[in-house]
Amino acid sequence: MVDFGAQYAQLIARRVREAHVFSEIVPRSMPVAEMLAKRPKAIILSGGPASVHVEGAPTIDPAVFDSGIPVLGICYGAQLVAQLLGGEVHRTGGGEYGRTPLEVVGSSVLFADLPLQQQVWMSHGDSIVAAPAGFTVHATTPGTPVAALEHRERGIYGVQFHPEVMHTDRGQEILKAFLYDAAGCRPTWTNLSIIDQAVDEIRAQVGDERVICGLSGGVDSAVAAALVHKAVGNQLTCVFVDTGLMRAGEAVQVEDTFRNQFDVDLVHVKAADRFLDLLHEVEDPERKRKIIGETFIRVFEEAAADLGEARFLVQGTLYPDIVESGGGDNANIKSHHNVGGLPDDMKFELVEPLRNLFKDEVRAVGEELGLPEEIVWRQPFPGPGLAVRIIGAITPERVEILQAADAIVLEEIKRAGLLREIWQSFAVLPAVRTVGVMGDARTYAYPIILRAVTSDDAMTADWARLPYDVLEAISSRVINEVPGVNRVAYDITSKPPGTIEWE
Repeated sequence: MVDFGAQYAQLIARRVREAHVFSEIVPRSMPVAEMLAKRPKAIILSGGPASVHVEGAPTIDPAVFDSGIPVLGICYGAQLVAQLLGGEVHRTGGGEYGRTPLEVVGSSVLFADLPLQQQVWMSHGDSIVAAPAGFTVHATTPGTPVAALEHRERGIYGVQFHPEVMHTDRGQEILKAFLYDAAGCRPTWTNLSIIDQAVDEIRAQVGDERVICGLSGGVDSAVAAALVHKAVGNQLTCVFVDTGLMRAGEAVQVEDTFRNQFDVDLVHVKAADRFLDLLHEVEDPERKRKIIGETFIRVFEEAAADLGEARFLVQGTLYPDIVESGGGDNANIKSHHNVGGLPDDMKFELVEPLRNLFKDEVRAVGEELGLPEEIVWRQPFPGPGLAVRIIGAITPERVEILQAADAIVLEEIKRAGLLREIWQSFAVLPAVRTVGVMGDARTYAYPIILRAVTSDDAMTADWARLPYDVLEAISSRVINEVPGVNRVAYDITSKPPGTIEWE
């Protein structure tokens, strides 16, 4: 899979693995001869943020199309196929983003036995308006005359939409059609290979040295800790840092779970005052993330010194963290505290066994490693905690308000039996005030924004269609039980164009 800086690059590779076909991501700068030396069964060209029309646009040696290896271009990759082989790609002045109806035309390899009308996920500005000579057009949308094209004899295919995202209804079937029918791949690779490979890589990296793990209590750090423990055993010590920005009661829960239910060497650092002092009057979200990232590292360094100068730090970094922080050729969406927020003078060497995985893959690995369900299926929680759910300056009062509102959201989602259906559900506190009326008197208090989304990988997400009675219960309880709040609103934005978190 050739990466042109796509937000979904690793997601494409993961979907290929879900089809039980081994996949490897390579940079667009790799010479085609070097790619072919790996003897691939197929080559996929990813999407990307650039336009084929800009100076210095990412490209690939057209020799790849004469290699005899089946090629699939996705979004920007499809536009590149069209442009390099003589088709036309135009800046139409409009674009397509989100769910889009697709009309399948004619008999094709990619859409064989699939419905003629289906929903796909678009995210593009330029459009293919004419296919190259010898290609046939097999799908269109209201805004894209060439939404899919094929040259069956040469084994070259392209789709303008994103089959790798869950919101493309038949996307995995389209990818399987390319892998199995166009490229002749066979489904022989399994997820167990992830664990074996990770354990081997951890042992090779750390040898017999001491390792500490930044443990938050969430699924990512817990699975990372379990993988490292499987690899190096009692060389591992977990460090839990209470930043004061966690969910209500979470610090007690984390310590109880990992100290009493697991045989884990756990150090609990209470650093709420330290974090809140450093974040005082800081409003910019990038500064928040960088302050939190650096402070985490300083606390870990101090803990490591107490343990005898551990050189390795385990983090539960996932691939979406890397992508959104501008890893590789990707655009920087936001700096995650454990990626873009790390200080330049950090003394640790990072151990990140999950950095090429998505959340649902991490859950599968956690179950395979024997972690309990309440850990594996916890909703994602950002490393910076409530700091990126308070929009504006962070104060103890605002943290307390948000913790109380967030606890109500989670309680009502659980009560409705929706916890496993929803990827994330939480409260956001904008540092603004709105006028209300309570008890026949004017109020001027904070609003709470409710955010609930469905997803399976966090790379794309759709807003959850919560039942009205659940929304009503959350709103009523928050306004009546949380002092300082007089309004509740529901965010119905998908990702893209929004992100799951507000900051």
